[in-house]
Amino acid sequence: MKLTVAQATIRFLANQYSERDGRRHRLIAGCFGIFGHGNVAGLGQALRQAEHDGDPGMTYYQCRNEQAMVHTAVAYARMTARMSTFACTTSIGPGATNLVTGAALATVNRLPVLLLPGDVFATRVANPVLQELEDSRSYDVSVNDTLRPVSRFWDRINRPEQLPAALLAAMRVLTDPAETGAVTLAMPQDVQAEAYDWPDELFTERTWHVPRPVPEPAALARAAQVLRAARRPLIVAGGGVTHSEATDELASFARRTGIPVAETQAGRGALPHDHPCAVGPIGVTGSTAANALAAEADVVLGIGTRYSDFTTASRSLFAEPSVRFVNLNVAAFDAAKLGAVGVVADAREGLRALDAALPRWQVSEERRKLAVTLTRRWDDAVDEARRPGPGPLTQSQLIGAVNDAARPADVVVCAAGSMPGDLHKLWRPASPRQYHVEYGYSCMGYEIAGGLGVKLAQPDAEVFVLVGDGSYLMMAQELVTAVAEGLKLVVVLVDNRGYASIGALSEQVGGARFGTVYRYRNPASGRFDGQPLPVDLAANAASLGADVLTADTLDEVRAALVKARAAATTTVVHVRTELGGPGSPANDTWWDVPVAAVSTTPDGPPARQRYVERKATQRGHWSGL
Repeated sequence: MKLTVAQATIRFLANQYSERDGRRHRLIAGCFGIFGHGNVAGLGQALRQAEHDGDPGMTYYQCRNEQAMVHTAVAYARMTARMSTFACTTSIGPGATNLVTGAALATVNRLPVLLLPGDVFATRVANPVLQELEDSRSYDVSVNDTLRPVSRFWDRINRPEQLPAALLAAMRVLTDPAETGAVTLAMPQDVQAEAYDWPDELFTERTWHVPRPVPEPAALARAAQVLRAARRPLIVAGGGVTHSEATDELASFARRTGIPVAETQAGRGALPHDHPCAVGPIGVTGSTAANALAAEADVVLGIGTRYSDFTTASRSLFAEPSVRFVNLNVAAFDAAKLGAVGVVADAREGLRALDAALPRWQVSEERRKLAVTLTRRWDDAVDEARRPGPGPLTQSQLIGAVNDAARPADVVVCAAGSMPGDLHKLWRPASPRQYHVEYGYSCMGYEIAGGLGVKLAQPDAEVFVLVGDGSYLMMAQELVTAVAEGLKLVVVLVDNRGYASIGALSEQVGGARFGTVYRYRNPASGRFDGQPLPVDLAANAASLGADVLTADTLDEVRAALVKARAAATTTVVHVRTELGGPGSPANDTWWDVPVAAVSTTPDGPPARQRYVERKATQRGHWSGL
């Protein structure tokens, strides 16, 4: 069959499927694209050709920013348990390099996305072409090489004959639960348009079976032995629990054994809030209940977690001198962390095997009661933070209002700033996928684009996007895409006229909120301490096609959320809160952000002293080696 390289690529992708547990999914649900000279006559023409021929397998979606379309694909992949994703095509030059941040986010979070950036001429006869990076060391370097370190698989298609092997390798990585992330196939613009006689079998339907690896018996026996000896165990549930759809198994295992379950950002919602063993979030943004249990745990069972510094409080949280770790993870890299007894397996299959290996083992009744008591105290603190008060509207009250408005099938989306931390503490998840916070890369600008991906995956859900003014100003333009596609989002835009999260951190490390407030430069002082900037974010959202509601009080927020749910189109609820106002309940944890060893500012030396004191609490956790 004679087709161009680009046409062959699109036809191949339209015939790829994933399968797990007997459920089949289209692996590449569609293609996002922004066109320029590097892909308009190649992949752009191929997508038009598919549309012209009535091929339903590869729908094209228009978007406004290359980074944003990767975020949308990643959010979609997460909501489909990594069984489906999107392809993203760009021109060469800035279009391609705009993919780098999104690719890093995908790979950090172990979420699949296929990137098809245009590239310079493989034939080199017209070099240097527009937007080409000339490197005197080699003619084989282009800006797409920036995608190598943030991709799980990377290849450049310099000849049509290279395409089949590269496509098959790309699909293998996208469907490998341990290796998945961003996959990049750089496509030189002349090669995209080149014709080739392809074998028909390249375009037959192909199903990629996503494995559920089972534990190796000896590793399972070692893990069971450690758990059986535990007196104060704790489960840390990560994103792998939901990716592997192991939430029912976790709920059953925890209920039978009585082991309390704490959740990472990616694992939030692994248990419903009212489960008797749920002790809430863990770590820097965790609950006092989970963190108290972590501090005295003698065995920690990590399930599908990569133990980021926020989860371990920069390795200061698990304070028991003889603490041991058992890590159940599909990736051997993560299973080996913290000197753990590693069980390399799918989370669902691993939990089933552990349950069978510990048939009558349970924690003490005293331990169960302690977990319940600590959790009730935390719930009381959350209730107090969410309760209406006499002062200005707080972010905690706002989150409580959105949580109350959300139904179990709805989804809250967030990524960066102060809200992810407050959401982790305050949100009470009712279902496994209700909580969608990107905190592996904590990327400003993910929120609205990610909300689109969630809505594409769950069209019947109400999607609440919580975004601060800092993130909104970085990437608001996908509101246009939501409007154009008829994908309704409820965007809660929190406007506190500054960077709240980094401002608070700045204060802690002796920076006095330097550079974190939106104000005019003061001619007298030369600093940004003049009058507030006259930025009207509500008007901006309206100009992008969204309906806009404003709310300044808790009652107004609740009323606006009711109106927004009833609306047929994307609606932005613009809410003003106070920068540096009352925060969420404290939990006395620590995050390792180095403080200047020498400083002449008044707040510098005390911050350094606090840092040195907390630094001494860090642990290596090498005892299992």
